[in-house]
Amino acid sequence: MAEHHVLIVEDEEKQALLVQDYLKASGFEATIISDGGDVIPFVKNNQLSLMVLDINLPNKNGIEICQEVREFSQLPVLMITARIEEADRLKGLQVGADDYLCKPFSPREMVARVESLIRRSVQPAFKPINDYFFDATNLTVTINGISMSLTQIEYRLLNLLASQIGQSFDRQTISATLYDDQRVVSNRTIDSHIKKLRKKLFDLTNVDLIQSIYGVGYRLQPLASPVSKSTDSNQQIQINNSADKTQS
Repeated sequence: MAEHHVLIVEDEEKQALLVQDYLKASGFEATIISDGGDVIPFVKNNQLSLMVLDINLPNKNGIEICQEVREFSQLPVLMITARIEEADRLKGLQVGADDYLCKPFSPREMVARVESLIRRSVQPAFKPINDYFFDATNLTVTINGISMSLTQIEYRLLNLLASQIGQSFDRQTISATLYDDQRVVSNRTIDSHIKKLRKKLFDLTNVDLIQSIYGVGYRLQPLASPVSKSTDSNQQIQINNSADKTQS
């Protein structure tokens, strides 16, 4: 039995079968679903390592599916889109997709992206960095005893910023950390990731922890005071990605 099970959500049969063939040839178990309305029950009832998700689907589109998945799971999502506009790609990332590919794409590149996302998702858990405790298994960070759920991109971004509190990181360094394949990523895409992470940290701490340094990049400020939402250090709350629905 294959170690990793990938769900392919694609209504174009030839495209779906091509993706499935390449994934199986690379050692993955791969299941195809063509109807967007069938995805959520399948995700909830199966152990999956990743989902390859097309945007244009019957009954429920990929954006809606990704939003719903993020309400209960940090399953890595590789979004597939035929739309080439940057705004469309950003929309997928904003609702919680971990990466994207634009059609037409190389099946070999798709497999490489899948392998990279799965590799990131199985990093060692519970790594303390300064005042932040990172759990790679559940993609959470704990600050002063309170936990917050992150996407894979947000997890890697905060991990980088927290590694050197007060040090500025330029967008090129951030991009190289977030993506393993040396792709060219626009400043707007990096800024979008920063915006989402900044809001989550503010919702958790009531402090604007990420500073923009004009002409340089971004840095993480030291935690000035304990989280004010609760004085009980044992309290665990989840600020999950459903909050992102208000961002667009």
